[in-house]
Amino acid sequence: RVARSREPGMLLKQIAADFGISESCLTGWLKVADIEDGIKSGTTGEDVVENRELRKRIRLLEQENEVLRRAAAYLSQANLPGK
Repeated sequence: RVARSREPGMLLKQIAADFGISESCLTGWLKVADIEDGIKSGTTGEDVVENRELRKRIRLLEQENEVLRRAAAYLSQANLPGK
């Protein structure tokens, strides 16, 4: 908030120094805040969490699919004549 509402002529470098952080760190935080606030497009923290959960779900479904595929192959072999 301090960096966004700074007065004209106040440099990010000085604000960062006042807070004891690097200018690049402050700039990064501002970019993340802009994305989270919808000012800029990008992946929000919420999107990251949702994507992680979806990837877990996909892995689980792929594992279940593999089990079902193997079971179907086994059962089809069991139904061959002579077995």
